[in-house]
Amino acid sequence: MIEFQNVSKSYKEKKILENINLVIENNSIVVLIGESGCGKTTTLKMINRLIEPTKGKILINGKDIKKTNPIKLRRSIGYVIQQTGLFPHLTIRQNIELISKLEKKEKKMIQEKTIELMKMVGLSEELLDSYPSELSGGQQQRVGIARAFATDPDIILMDEPFSALDPITRSSLQDEVIRLQDKLKKIIIFVTHDMDEAIKLADKIAIMEQGKVVQYDRPEKILKQPVNEFVRNFVGEKRIWDSPKLIKVKDIMMEHPNCCKENFSVFYCLNKMRMNKTDTLLVIDNEQKLKGILYADSLFNINYENKKAKDFIEDDFITASPNDNIVDLLKIMKENNIKLVPVVDSKNKLKGLITKSSLITSLSQQFLESEGKDGIL
Repeated sequence: MIEFQNVSKSYKEKKILENINLVIENNSIVVLIGESGCGKTTTLKMINRLIEPTKGKILINGKDIKKTNPIKLRRSIGYVIQQTGLFPHLTIRQNIELISKLEKKEKKMIQEKTIELMKMVGLSEELLDSYPSELSGGQQQRVGIARAFATDPDIILMDEPFSALDPITRSSLQDEVIRLQDKLKKIIIFVTHDMDEAIKLADKIAIMEQGKVVQYDRPEKILKQPVNEFVRNFVGEKRIWDSPKLIKVKDIMMEHPNCCKENFSVFYCLNKMRMNKTDTLLVIDNEQKLKGILYADSLFNINYENKKAKDFIEDDFITASPNDNIVDLLKIMKENNIKLVPVVDSKNKLKGLITKSSLITSLSQQFLESEGKDGIL
């Protein structure tokens, strides 16, 4: 865990950072983002003591980093920058193995680790004896990532590593970071000025303005609940609809769907359907647990005298969790040709209802059109 405690940085009279307080949990990707000059790179460089704070302290696993030798600290932290930072006069192998050799690791272990790292970042080991100038920009950045992981550090710092790359290569390397994090479970602190990149990568985003962290939270929380006008404008009011996987079922579900108890008479249930202009009721027990769905068309041309709702309910149906994302739910509804999905919690208690019409009215037309092309709707 990394903790910033009241960290400030000034150069003479100019304040660069002011009273930064952050807790970065283990096994997470935290993205620092903001306009140019907001202090995000300065914040990053304080973690490996390339820049020292004027006030406050930074703890790694509870230990003040000022009490750690800066050279030892830097060798224990992976570091990837925009220009890759590869030494042009060294081969790819030499670049990757440099820190391990300085740390006097066993030769055979270093060689095996280097080959493993090349495979890990999707590069052929045949490139190991090439020089950086012989590789593409994307390949060089992959080498930079491999080198950052060479000593198996718990912390990786990435300072706008993909900003100079073309969009396709950039997207591919973003996917690579997500894949590596899923496998290796590091702390990754990633600096960017691109909100789309932040949303794609981050477990948490720290939005910075003029040397201060103005909001630090999960991407979906920032998109849905920006704390002030600056964050709202920086994020963009409609960006949540450009990231539909961040929209949860609970955000758009009907919270009070039409229900009945399982021992209610069929006559009562039909009358309730008529009054509420609906053709279905969700059937629950006294503990609000979902028992089934009652459809009006299953009650036509039958003798329902003295019959209860429980006698006609269908109990073979699909449910959703409040935290499911709407893209996955759309696919499920399409694949199963269903028009409504009850929403239940882990104890099967009814929390709401999603219908195809509520999805359509909730989603932006732009999203519907783009997803429709892919056959989701």
